[in-house]
Amino acid sequence: MTKQTILGRVAQLAKANINALLDQAEDPQKMLDQLIRDYTNNIRDAEEAVSTTIGNLRMLEADHQEDVAAAGEWGDKARAASTKADQLRSAGSAAEADKFDNLAKVALQRQLQSENEAKGAEPTIAAQTEVVDKLKTGLDQMKTKLTELQSKRDQLVARAKTAQAQNQMMDAAKNINVLDPTSELSRFEEKVRREEAKALGKQELADSSLDAQFEKLDSLGDQAEIEARLAALKQTA
Repeated sequence: MTKQTILGRVAQLAKANINALLDQAEDPQKMLDQLIRDYTNNIRDAEEAVSTTIGNLRMLEADHQEDVAAAGEWGDKARAASTKADQLRSAGSAAEADKFDNLAKVALQRQLQSENEAKGAEPTIAAQTEVVDKLKTGLDQMKTKLTELQSKRDQLVARAKTAQAQNQMMDAAKNINVLDPTSELSRFEEKVRREEAKALGKQELADSSLDAQFEKLDSLGDQAEIEARLAALKQTA
């Protein structure tokens, strides 16, 4: 019953539809993390169960080999005893020959017993071998599923991080609209333009003031020339 239960668990876990489980999960990443933990624990339990089953099978196989070997040894002893009995009977020692024939019969009985024990263990060994093969296959499938789970989990985490980064970038870009006159960038640009205009105004004003000073200077020069000429006229009069 225990072996069948273990075999059923291994088969059920190995055939689990991961994609279907993920579709039903509210948080696929947490679901995958939990599945990975469950699979890891189940694989460890299954490995212990398989190791125990393999150990029992190897013991049965060793006992079977001992029975086969014992049957061969008892056969050799029976043959040797029978040969000795024939030799003694040919030599006229019938009583001694009967003793060795009786020993041959005992050896043959032991041989038959060993053969029956070996033959009786063979169906159990075959059944146990089949169970072990199925458990090994199931374990391999579970380990493949675990690798698949780990890969899906890594892919999912990477995709989630990428999506989060993209969302953050789009949110940031949405908050900076160069065409929006109310945005900070547009207001700063308007401020720069006003400062540039103010600088141009000051330059223009400065240029106008300098021209006026030169014109005044020219006017003063003409007045001095007029005064000088007037003074010269008075001297010649």
